[in-house]
Amino acid sequence: MLKSGTDIVIASHNQGKLREIRALLSHFSCNISASSDYNLPEPLETEDSFVGNALLKARYTAEKTGKIALSDDSGLCVNALNGQPGIYSARWAGESKDFNHAMNRVEQELLAQKTDDYSAAFFCALAWVDPINKIEKTFLGTVKGNLTFPPRGNNGFGYDAIFIANGMDKTFGEIAPDHKHSISHRMDAFKQLMQFLS
Repeated sequence: MLKSGTDIVIASHNQGKLREIRALLSHFSCNISASSDYNLPEPLETEDSFVGNALLKARYTAEKTGKIALSDDSGLCVNALNGQPGIYSARWAGESKDFNHAMNRVEQELLAQKTDDYSAAFFCALAWVDPINKIEKTFLGTVKGNLTFPPRGNNGFGYDAIFIANGMDKTFGEIAPDHKHSISHRMDAFKQLMQFLS
């Protein structure tokens, strides 16, 4: 069980991810900080999977801070685009992190395919690296759905405004954040993490 007062560093500079992860960890009495609090640059994501990149970021942050690091690598995989943007989801938004540009690119790529298959899935890999007890664990969560254009809703972040989870009629950008947290790919991975921490 996670002890009260444990220091955990979230290995991310993404404010949307930080908000979601802080909310998901809120019932633990931990001291939560982010890699930006230590002026750590984001390491280059050189692995070829969500799990690999999550582990890379957590290892780097744990090594630099000496504290438990929790990292997330997540993205959108579109079936008709052979799983793209996938691990390059953030990079499709460019240097300026413009996800309107990224969502438009997804739409244009689908139109170029002349496909009516708009099915997609969000994936989230979490990596937990505890340098004190020498523990490394990874967890992979997913949520399946379909894409819709133009984007709808101003809640969420990233590709949320074009993604409708199976069984729903609103995008992740339209539903309340608490509702999204309860059904998202990140929550799927977090449930596995919570089971491990318990």
